[in-house]
Amino acid sequence: MNYYVGIDLGGTNTKIGILDIQGNIFKSTIIKTLSAEGAESTLTRIWEAAKNLAIELNIEIKDLKGIGIGIPGPVINQSVVAFFANFPWGTNVEIKKMMENISGVETRLDNDVNIIALGEARYGAAKGSSTSVTIALGTGIGGGIYIEGKLISGFTGAGGEVGHMKLVKDGRLCGCGQNGCFEAYASATGLVREATSRLTVNKNNMLYSMIDGDIERLEAKDIFDAAKKGDKFSMDLVDYEAEYLAMGIGNILNIINPEKVVLGGGVAMAGDILLSPMKKKLEKYALGVTLENLEIVQGVLGNEAGIKGAVGLFM
Repeated sequence: MNYYVGIDLGGTNTKIGILDIQGNIFKSTIIKTLSAEGAESTLTRIWEAAKNLAIELNIEIKDLKGIGIGIPGPVINQSVVAFFANFPWGTNVEIKKMMENISGVETRLDNDVNIIALGEARYGAAKGSSTSVTIALGTGIGGGIYIEGKLISGFTGAGGEVGHMKLVKDGRLCGCGQNGCFEAYASATGLVREATSRLTVNKNNMLYSMIDGDIERLEAKDIFDAAKKGDKFSMDLVDYEAEYLAMGIGNILNIINPEKVVLGGGVAMAGDILLSPMKKKLEKYALGVTLENLEIVQGVLGNEAGIKGAVGLFM
């Protein structure tokens, strides 16, 4: 039997698993990434951890047929990382070659959100769909586009960066350094920024009481929790979020026309209180034909999406 190593390379922790090509996880572990020690040192420790998993499973190293890695940064041709988000590893780093030299096992890699999208497309919420877009709604907004069996990674690895489409001319500053991005409005960070602005002038609401007047500790979850309890102030904020979410997703539908949209991340966990109004607002932004038989669903793989998607690179 052939086995594969799935790796979800994170800024603090890295998840490693031994799987088969069907995405079944036999054993997994989490280690500290320790990226400051350098790429080669980190990859060597990851490989040692993978070998230990194989030994615990009585799997011979020769039966490990591939290593898939989700990378926090744009990846070119599943081999070269243009740059790393928050890693001091330089630019245009040949991670594929480096890992193959360390392990002797064929290695493929892609951007971490693309990998999550691949996991949901092949093993999760979009399994069986020929075209899907996965959107990660968290501190920022990431995306992955899957069309007829392939990820769209783009010429220089930046394919799927839906969070940086522009919704507002010269709008709010985004973490990418540009203005008016989808991420600057519809991410958890964007929602909290809007809520903070409103709370400075309106303190007569349930949300302000829930956080004991400590605006610095405000999180997106607090807003959704207060809205579910009927707080008008928070319900208006949810409407704000739904509007920009619909605008961004509507643009994606008009360009990609996917069969399914998979939503993941903390913002998507708000559930129907956000998703129901967002779906209604989509009619303002998406061509009617793109909404026919469209399914918008929540991701189902959770923390396993990264290592499963990494193995999906070998399908």
